[in-house]
Amino acid sequence: MSECNGVMMQYFHWYIPSDGSFWNQLAENAEELSKAGITSLWLPPAYKGTGGGFDVGYGIYDLFDLGEFDQKGSVRTKYGTKNEYLKAIKATQNAGMSVYADLVFNHKMGADAEEETEATPFDPENRYAIVGDCQPIKSWTHFTFPGRDGKYSTMQWHWWHFDATDYNAFQQDEHAVFLLEGKHFDDDVDQEKGNFDYLMGCDLDMEHPEVRGELKYWGEWYMDTTGVDGFRFDAVKHVSAEFFQDWLDHVRNYVKKELFAVGEYWSYETEALHHFIEVTQGKIALFDAPLHYNFHAASVGGDGYDMRQILDNTLVQQQPCLAVTLVENHDSQPLQSLESIVESWFKPLAYALILLRREGYPCIFYGDYYGAHYKDHGKDGNEYEIWMDSHRSILDKFLFARQTYGYGEQYSYFDHPNTIGWTRLGDDNHPGGMAVVLSNGSEGSKWMEVGQPDRAYIDLTEQITDPIVTNADGWAEFRCNGGSVSVWVPQQS
Repeated sequence: MSECNGVMMQYFHWYIPSDGSFWNQLAENAEELSKAGITSLWLPPAYKGTGGGFDVGYGIYDLFDLGEFDQKGSVRTKYGTKNEYLKAIKATQNAGMSVYADLVFNHKMGADAEEETEATPFDPENRYAIVGDCQPIKSWTHFTFPGRDGKYSTMQWHWWHFDATDYNAFQQDEHAVFLLEGKHFDDDVDQEKGNFDYLMGCDLDMEHPEVRGELKYWGEWYMDTTGVDGFRFDAVKHVSAEFFQDWLDHVRNYVKKELFAVGEYWSYETEALHHFIEVTQGKIALFDAPLHYNFHAASVGGDGYDMRQILDNTLVQQQPCLAVTLVENHDSQPLQSLESIVESWFKPLAYALILLRREGYPCIFYGDYYGAHYKDHGKDGNEYEIWMDSHRSILDKFLFARQTYGYGEQYSYFDHPNTIGWTRLGDDNHPGGMAVVLSNGSEGSKWMEVGQPDRAYIDLTEQITDPIVTNADGWAEFRCNGGSVSVWVPQQS
């Protein structure tokens, strides 16, 4: 993964205001983000969802509508118009950053008409359990895209382009997953719920030649239209892994260049992640969901969490150059579907672990960088007001340290349940090295080597003001405050 030395930012969160100004905001911020040390931006789904101008983009309706057609109650998407999107991409690339598009291939929602067919109902919690006979159903499966009227593609979608749906107009109170006539659930998907092929909406049949052909054609059109540098694939554990490799190979061959790709396989089972990587021949990186879970557990566990285990059973530990490391994302943030909050006090420690170590391709979350404020209903039905803290000040310091000192050999000192550390020794072009020490308990210290004899180091975070001087062999006792992280870099004369 060539981007292994870069830093990605997920440039959105779930509750971005639906005022259509987002693409313009990105164009204004691009240069600033690049100077801070961000090398790539993962942007939200840019096409029209079933919620029109209010849809985050995952309720996918029309892949060809990037905010150009009057569909689902608006011309623009939540983020702006097609022209604003294309200008934002150019501004980002001109600032020296790559752009990764968020691709939602698993499902479609918001069809334009109902169709009748036959289907077999399955238990939503056990996809091997049939809960009724094959029966007539009437469901929203006909997509005509009347606002686009055949521009860019004339294909209309019908029930036979899908595997399953969860709605039957004949029995609206029946809670089931309806496997459509002549279809089957894909085998090469996550085994949660027995078989997790079906997620939501109208589930695409990736074995249907018209579906596969249309998605490949759309990939060509999208690259011609946007010129993005790579992709984030949504919900890959619900789609046969082979499809993503085939689609990516096709688009790479079409544009005649390497395109970065990362998949969202949200599972805490590293074996499942390794299986996807094996099937896709290592061509697609994955977000390190197990690492996020470790951060979540550590943040709620306080000083009772054993920090020596913080990297155990993670993708970055086992396949570092195919791991996109993260602290939080739009699904795990408060009140969202996969809510697993990393508490605010622990986020500087977690970000130090992904930004200042050698392994992995780190991804900073927009909500952690800029902060966020929103209201929504929780799973209990009650409304909550959420304030997410901005960690921009410390993250900018980490980014500077990564750019300036994060080079050369890495020595790890994960030998205490509360206080851990590591050093980078630097290289010929980036001498001086760096020492990082953090604690989830009381103040702590680590005796560590930076390879620089008799040299003074200062805490870049400015939490400890006194410098530390190494001995004649390049070792020193580097300190941090309780529940905190300190980054020691050479003091400039």
